[in-house]
Order: sequence, then structure tokens, then C-alpha cells
Amino acid sequence: MRQLDLSELTKAIRDAAIEACYYLPLDVMDALATARSLETRPSAAATIDLLLDNARTAAESDLAICQDTGMAVVFLELGQEVHLVGGGLREAVDAGVRQGYTEGYLRKSVVRDPLLRENTGDNTPAILHIDIVPGDSVKLTVAAKGFGSENMSGVAMLTPADGVAGIRRFVTELVQKAGGNPCPPLVIGVGLGGTMETAAMLAKKALLRPLGTPNPAPHLAELEQILLADVQATGVGPGGLGGRTTALGVLIEAYPTHIASLPVAVNLSCHALRRASRSL
Repeated sequence: MRQLDLSELTKAIRDAAIEACYYLPLDVMDALATARSLETRPSAAATIDLLLDNARTAAESDLAICQDTGMAVVFLELGQEVHLVGGGLREAVDAGVRQGYTEGYLRKSVVRDPLLRENTGDNTPAILHIDIVPGDSVKLTVAAKGFGSENMSGVAMLTPADGVAGIRRFVTELVQKAGGNPCPPLVIGVGLGGTMETAAMLAKKALLRPLGTPNPAPHLAELEQILLADVQATGVGPGGLGGRTTALGVLIEAYPTHIASLPVAVNLSCHALRRASRSL
């Protein structure tokens, strides 16, 4: 049994929160550069140029990529042979978010109650997802999820008869309805199966996979490409101004489900797909 002091986890979350908000991941930068090379519409090309320049300036200046530094979503893979000491797990996670958002001069965007709307002042509490896995290691990922794109996400409880055609229709219509609101080009996470909340969780978790990495299941990898082509065909384009690149990628995660249902969730991210990981 390995013993891990929660102060180490707090520091790792603090560092990951700042990194996620300052530095756009390389896979996203590469995808933007590729998209730029394919755009022929001047407004679309100019929009992607601005996004790339903004990301480079943020990284060089240690500044947030976007004014909406999001709600911190923490994914924790906790080895079952790890004994956490030195406090409570959720308290340690929130302490890391609090330190990162305060010391990194990141906007505090969390309200204590959905209706009363009082700001907590430190971007806590975080959203925490825990997976218990074999071994004695800990891996964490902090995703700073902005709500311009989060607000445009959705869940549909389809029937098995809807099939792939129903999935394609739901994803495409959702992107068309969103238009420029989620700040395209998008990264689109799709969750299939489970129950309603499972599908939503899978859609968000899909956004952690590096762009250009297909789902290992051939039929899902094929569906990712079909959905990406469908989305590009909408012509929404960068910034919602038209163009070839409405999305940088579509990533699917799936889970077994009930014989009577086909849950589908779509979690949209703007181009600023902010995520950073640490291993302890």
C-alpha cells in the first residue's frame, strides 16, 4: 500500500489548472494549423490566424487564453493501492483549484447556488470525477470548461431504431443550432450508451483524448469521421462566419446500454480545449 499526502495532489491540481488556462495543448495547435492550411475563405483563414496568434501570445506572456477560464473539471484516476493521508480528498482538490485560480490570476466564474447566483470568489467547488483503477499511482487531468460551449451541449435519449442516422441527425442539428455561440472551430465529444448521465460523462471524457487519435473500435472510428464530415458540411465555420472548419475533430466514447435505448450526448468545446494532466 502506497501512502500519498494530499498536499501533493493539491499542488499538482494547482499547477495543472494554471497550465490548462495558459497553454493550448500541442495537438490542438497542430489541428488549428492544419485547418488554416485548408481554408480558402478569407474570413475563415483570418479567424484561425487570430486564434493561433492569441494562443501564442498567451503562452509567451503567461496569460489566460480566454477571459472565460471556465469551471474546473477534475478527472482523477486513483490507484486502489494508494492510501490518501493528510485530510479530505474533495477539500484537497478544491484547495488546488483555489490556489491555481487565485495565483494564476484566472477569472472566478463559479456561483454558489444556480438561482441565487452568489459568486464563491475562488472558482470552487470543482467538478470531480473519480475512477478507481488497479495499481498504486494517481493520474489527474484538469479541464477548464468554458460555458459558451458548455451551454450549447445536449443529451438525447434515442431509440435503437434511430441508429446511426439518428445520431448523425442529432449531432448535426445541435451544431447548426449552436452556430457561432460556442466559438467554433469546435472539438466535439460524443458519448454513446449507458444511461442519461453516463452518456453525458462519456461525452466530456472524450474531450480528454488527443485530437487525431481515433477510437480503437473500428466502427466508432468510422463514425467519428462520418460525424466530422457532417459537421463540416454545415458551413458554420470559424467564428460562425462560414468556412470549411466548423470542428477540429469528433471524439466518441461508448459504454454498454439497455436493449430499449440509445443514449447520445454531445459535449461541445470551443477551439480552446484546455486540459492538463499530472501523474503522482
